[in-house]
Amino acid sequence: MKPKTIIEPFKIKSVEPIRFTTREEREIILKDSGYNPFLIHADDVLIDLLTDSGTSAMSAKQWAGIMEGDESYAGSKSFYRFEAVVKSITQMKYIIPTHQGRAAEKILFSIVGGPGKYFPNNTHFDTTRANIEFSGSEAVDLLNETGKHPEIRADFKGNMDVEKLEAFIKEKGAENIPLCMITVTNNSGGGQPVSMQNIRETKEVCKKYGIPLFLDACRFAENAYFIKKREKGYANKSPLEIAQEMFSYADGATMSAKKDALVNIGGFLALNDEDLAMKCRNLLIVTEGFPTYGGLAGRDLEAVAQGLVEVVDEHYLEYRIRSVEYLGEKLVSIGVPIIEPPGGHAIYIDAKRFLPNIPPEHYPGQSIVCELYLEGGVRAVEIGSVMFGKYDKNGKLIPAIMELVRLAIPRRVYTQSHVDYLIEIIAEVYNNRNNLKGYTITYEAPMLRHFTAQFKPLY
Repeated sequence: MKPKTIIEPFKIKSVEPIRFTTREEREIILKDSGYNPFLIHADDVLIDLLTDSGTSAMSAKQWAGIMEGDESYAGSKSFYRFEAVVKSITQMKYIIPTHQGRAAEKILFSIVGGPGKYFPNNTHFDTTRANIEFSGSEAVDLLNETGKHPEIRADFKGNMDVEKLEAFIKEKGAENIPLCMITVTNNSGGGQPVSMQNIRETKEVCKKYGIPLFLDACRFAENAYFIKKREKGYANKSPLEIAQEMFSYADGATMSAKKDALVNIGGFLALNDEDLAMKCRNLLIVTEGFPTYGGLAGRDLEAVAQGLVEVVDEHYLEYRIRSVEYLGEKLVSIGVPIIEPPGGHAIYIDAKRFLPNIPPEHYPGQSIVCELYLEGGVRAVEIGSVMFGKYDKNGKLIPAIMELVRLAIPRRVYTQSHVDYLIEIIAEVYNNRNNLKGYTITYEAPMLRHFTAQFKPLY
């Protein structure tokens, strides 16, 4: 009989203490941070689910690789190992290391972006959108209709709406669309996977109009595992084989290695176009460093290479996906509305259904985020009208499509006891939901405002 309990496929070798605070202390801390969890000191957080980016616990082999890192300025052997591993997964010709994913985005869109250009995606994440808009271009989301409804269960809610993509290309003109992207998994869409069929169909449309297809590959391994479990014809293929097929339909990719490469820093830009790669390398030298280190130490390149080997291990991916699924199942069982089914790296609470009494202009997701911290020292992040809301010409808020709270689970960091504690805290906040209040913004930056915005509660 196969065991029903999915255990962590590792042993704990090193531990880090966490600090406990009282609710009274947290009330002061939250007020002093302008009611923005981004501004809370990490020492004052008990369970930190702000992001899964750069928060992974590294393996013994990764730490061993750090000791072996070659810190040569040019031609480091650690770069060549990094390059070989990335090529083995992506099959792409030109691999350009960067210090994280947004650096790869900045380089790419500084070259291909500019006023009058459009970049369609299933759903752009915040830094991708910001780098596109900073160049003067427009970032466009073409998520399939099912993906816009948190309560509907479907296997691949992260898919691109291929029909809308083709209509968009006809409307704007292929000459004004330098590239199309697919984000795997779809982070802003609830960590939902994209099917191989959808990637293939998107590629066919792009090829028809001569538009390169790029993957935002931060969580490519998690997406590959969902394909293995849910898509016909892939059950007997390994996650690596599935990932290789995913990349085979792409002309390029950006990746924050801080997610599925299981490291604390790093990223890359992978390309097949020689001319574009040369332009990107030239800009890399100006902004990041020499092409064989790209803003990273040799030890970081070693850690990324080893992490990319470990992340496609099926036992790890089974544990990873099941751990998130466990949290989602428990929350649904007590009535907490979430995006269903659970995604790969996070649980997304549906703030609209959680707090139907608080309108988007009073940021229901931010209300939940603040209450989670007050109740149990849990740090989460709003992904709704704080992060993605815009203003019309009269200064009125244009709300985001969905009002969400993301509970991003760091890889190999927390145990089931931590998750069970989290469930208890969320349940307490949910039971007290009728007493929660909205918030208003007292300060915001012109771009990526959620990082530094300050709020005050509406009493």
